[in-house]
Amino acid sequence: MTKKTFLLGLGMMLAIAASSVETARASEPGTERMVTAVRRELNKIPYVNAFDYMAFAVDANGNVTLTGEVTNPVVKSDAGNVVKRVEGVERVNNQIQVLPVSFFDDGLRARLFRSIYGYPSFEKYALGTVKPIRIIVKGGHVTLMGVVDSEADKNIAGLRANGVPGVFSVDNQLKVVKG
Repeated sequence: MTKKTFLLGLGMMLAIAASSVETARASEPGTERMVTAVRRELNKIPYVNAFDYMAFAVDANGNVTLTGEVTNPVVKSDAGNVVKRVEGVERVNNQIQVLPVSFFDDGLRARLFRSIYGYPSFEKYALGTVKPIRIIVKGGHVTLMGVVDSEADKNIAGLRANGVPGVFSVDNQLKVVKG
């Protein structure tokens, strides 16, 4: 049996139907229900912020693989625990990485957040508790994950991140989602 993979970019609730980074349609109704349930449970985890990014893959046998990077170890353990309780999940492979504690990176995160979400045309992304643009900082290197409405917004976010003092590099992996 071929492996069917589903990815979720946690917090990508800009467009609920397209909330995952890349979503493949399930052919088995049970698998699709499991994907929806896993997504819902991951979205309920407290302490997740704009500096965390989680994704998951579900295969047809009910195995769930969690990936991503988070700033708080509790988020990693909570993610594994809530997914284990989802009906139909047989096994959870929690590969989420906890980012190292760094005062330098924490300062960058704050400056990046202000630079991106404080930009006047990005006010629409700052609404709500779940931020669609995820800012991952590791050793001064920045990865932007999530979704935006247009290619222009994607480019502006990358430029805003590159303009923050202390940033060594920016990998702009934002996806453009209409709707």
